[in-house]
Amino acid sequence: MLKLRWGAFTLFAVLLVHAQQIDWDRVNSSTVLDLLSKQQTEQGLYGSNIIQIGNQNNAELSLNAKTNIAVQQLGDYNTLYFMNSFTDKESKTTISTQGNNNIIDITGSNTVSDGMQISVKGDNKTIFMRNY
Repeated sequence: MLKLRWGAFTLFAVLLVHAQQIDWDRVNSSTVLDLLSKQQTEQGLYGSNIIQIGNQNNAELSLNAKTNIAVQQLGDYNTLYFMNSFTDKESKTTISTQGNNNIIDITGSNTVSDGMQISVKGDNKTIFMRNY
């Protein structure tokens, strides 16, 4: 089981991984999410790609070794809880939040949720999802 908790400096940690391949003159608030999404696709490996831009965002992930997850939180006071560590099945998920004070709480993964893409736009939204 891999347990991750991401804070305010996540964006910089992700960008530094492929610093040699990035044209820093072209990175701005409009292009950063597309750039990082392309890098996630090129990697093709299991793992996580967490991008948080804003204040007081929180992502708590408990993942199995076969989870490939991409998370983008743009705004302030957004929270993500994602737990699929109690299964050993492969899972691929993309979660995007744009707005403020949103909560996404996902537990479990199965064949129905594999390949799932969640996109939340707006403020004060809450999603609870249980996959058993």
